[in-house]
Amino acid sequence: MQNTTPLFPGFHLQTLRRKPRSASQKLSDEVVKLKQKSFSQLGECFRNFIPSQYLRPSESGALSRRRFFSKENTFWAFFSQVLGDDGGCQEVIRKLQAFAAMKSKPLPSSSTAAYCQARSKLDLPGLETILQHTANQLQNIPDPERRNGRRVVVVDGTGVSMPDTIANQLMWPQQRHQKAGCGFPQASICACFCLQTGALLSHEVGNKKSHELPMLRKQWDTFKPGDIFLGDKGFCSYFDLSSFKDRGVDSVITLARRIPVTEVDAVEVLGNDDLLIHWKKPVRSKASSYSQADWEALPETLLLRQIKVSVNQPGFRTQRFYIITPLLDAKAYTADNLADLYFQRWDVELFFRDIKTTMGMDILRCKTPDMVCKEIVMHMIAYNCIRYLMVEAAEQAGEQVRRLSFKGSVQALRQWEPHLNQNKISPQEQRRLIQLLYESIADYIVPERPGRSEPRAVKRRPKPYQLLTAPRHEMQETKHRGRCNGKAA
Repeated sequence: MQNTTPLFPGFHLQTLRRKPRSASQKLSDEVVKLKQKSFSQLGECFRNFIPSQYLRPSESGALSRRRFFSKENTFWAFFSQVLGDDGGCQEVIRKLQAFAAMKSKPLPSSSTAAYCQARSKLDLPGLETILQHTANQLQNIPDPERRNGRRVVVVDGTGVSMPDTIANQLMWPQQRHQKAGCGFPQASICACFCLQTGALLSHEVGNKKSHELPMLRKQWDTFKPGDIFLGDKGFCSYFDLSSFKDRGVDSVITLARRIPVTEVDAVEVLGNDDLLIHWKKPVRSKASSYSQADWEALPETLLLRQIKVSVNQPGFRTQRFYIITPLLDAKAYTADNLADLYFQRWDVELFFRDIKTTMGMDILRCKTPDMVCKEIVMHMIAYNCIRYLMVEAAEQAGEQVRRLSFKGSVQALRQWEPHLNQNKISPQEQRRLIQLLYESIADYIVPERPGRSEPRAVKRRPKPYQLLTAPRHEMQETKHRGRCNGKAA
């Protein structure tokens, strides 16, 4: 045999080689590397809230193999993207590169293709299952703030926009008065929240032609016997009031499209501006989403309670309104208590503001309807997770959940995430950091501002740019627009 080591004539390279490594040893090393580059450390805050069984690899098909972007890693990377300040896919890759640099590892590619492909393989029913689990978990937490021991479910609708792609326009068309290529697809969302905890219980996504009432009827299973449904005048419907009553759910809504009943026509006067009235069944509208048989099954009259509420606070847009409810016991549910309950309905606007403005769901980023739906659900999962942290922090600090700042909680979690995202951290250190996170969340208490006016107006003026009145490739910018009396943005 020819000697290949001239410096050491008695040695051969074949005898110096290591023993070949088995496939299981190589796979074990790859798993260790994956754990070192994992995003799942963020899940340490929510391991009791989102069980790992929902994030296990699929038995076959997409996300079944143990890749870097596994099902668990992809989910928490998507979660981190929603929670981040920027919200772009590139931010996830930059975070991965920074984590690899900290561990003295080679930097991964800056391309987002692998992450986007893995994200598209997350199944929407699986994400909706996780969202439903988070809602159930929040409802299992004891809540001393329930109204007479009953859960109050507040419902409202909102709208979001998304990138102007053909697929999105077909699913969620833009407004008719906008020219083609100048607007954005608009989706409408009707969601049910728990008033006490702020948890998002269910939601339904529609387009510009979808009314809130039909979307609410698809979420009737969210309500349980003994709940109180709280809504504005958009949900004032004879059919829904009767249907909720049959389900053991009482409603508190404001009067719309009907003339208030006077004391002369009332069944009984329960108090000052508090009347017991009869509602007659109106004529069925041809545009109704329910069948003729369902309409005929309704009773001819409903015994309800009408409460007139006068608003004497300066700066409020409404001066008076009427509350309609089947809660007929004037002693258990006084007129002032019901008026205060409806005043708390404004919290649902704050819940939507937390999701849309603080978390950035107002303008979505995905370019296909399937990914838009996943992005909406992921925002809601992250929202419920933040609410879980707030409920836990409020319980430990002895404070009310609604007094804690949602934005302050998001900011705290964003700053705690890099410290939790370390694979060498001990379980004791993790618990210590999470406990400090709770203390930080409960430390900032939102001051009570009763009667504060919140006008829906913009103070900061936009820059005097032209409006896009033609498709981008056809639009011609006006020269010296500052000297012209052109239409400003």
